[in-house]
Amino acid sequence: MSCCLVTGGAGFIGSHVVDHLIQMGNKVIVLDDLSGGYLENVNKKAIFIEGSICDNILVDDVFKKYKFDYVFHLAAYAAEGLSHFIKRFNYTNNVIGSVNLINASINIGTVKCFIFTSSIAVYGENQTPMLESMEPLPQDPYGIAKYAVELDLKETSEMFNVPYIIFRPHNVFGERQNIADKYRNVLGIFINQAMKNEPFTLFGDGTQTRSFSYIKNIAKTIAESYSFPKAYNEIFNIGDSKPISVMNIGDIIARKMNVKPEYKFLDERKEVKHAFSSHEKVHKYFGSSNEIGIEEGLDRMINWALKKGSQCLTSFEGIEVTKNLPKSWKDIIDRDSKVFI
Repeated sequence: MSCCLVTGGAGFIGSHVVDHLIQMGNKVIVLDDLSGGYLENVNKKAIFIEGSICDNILVDDVFKKYKFDYVFHLAAYAAEGLSHFIKRFNYTNNVIGSVNLINASINIGTVKCFIFTSSIAVYGENQTPMLESMEPLPQDPYGIAKYAVELDLKETSEMFNVPYIIFRPHNVFGERQNIADKYRNVLGIFINQAMKNEPFTLFGDGTQTRSFSYIKNIAKTIAESYSFPKAYNEIFNIGDSKPISVMNIGDIIARKMNVKPEYKFLDERKEVKHAFSSHEKVHKYFGSSNEIGIEEGLDRMINWALKKGSQCLTSFEGIEVTKNLPKSWKDIIDRDSKVFI
């Protein structure tokens, strides 16, 4: 039995990785501050510790107590569009927090591999499909933060002999996704709006394309990756390979939820127009699995969401820069501030 740490294990992707690790017979410790995840997501067989990866004293104490064999780092606030306006928060959580984990992994001396969930955001406005061999050109602070951690892991491996595996997933959806966050998870936003009989909100004209990746297709590979030594010190794109426009996926959700596809178009924001990647490398190293298609994946997510019920959207407290903030987001801040006047 191996001892595994999963940061963000109460969150969306992290909780599914925890489930797979426990099914494999591992001892799993979850570290999560519950800022974006839910205690109900945590597998009952896991040991849960509520706390932040930004608390370096806590991180060091947890590593000393459990002497982890493997670290699965999934804790992050993944909102590319918002990251322009929360730079301090973004870099503190997504870089400094990661460095605390890397330092502890080096110092404890028991970690056999550090598995990091990065993002397709590191590619920026690159040609498609995006390949692992391409030079990353991140265009937002979130992508910059993820790439910085990737570079630090490479340096850590070379300097301190702590192997790593980096996964770059993209546009993951499915059960347990936070559908109450208005700044990210477009499919969750659409499903939540459909349950409220509200129009789907779109930045720009909705022609931007993404490959939407069902959670069950990626969590198992991430969880099992440590048992593939040939994958150590490698980077892998992981997810679905078929791009679709955001408006088209909205139409599919509307059809499945028996609502009329109505859209509210918002001012275009700064974002990558087309983003999808090649997955030949991950299939070469880990093999191809029987993947669940987007139609079935959406059915599963919608059924889960209907049981959970519609959610009140949450606003991010602590916007640091308001210049060039999308009008729809700024209006919310102005409205909320007036409540307290």
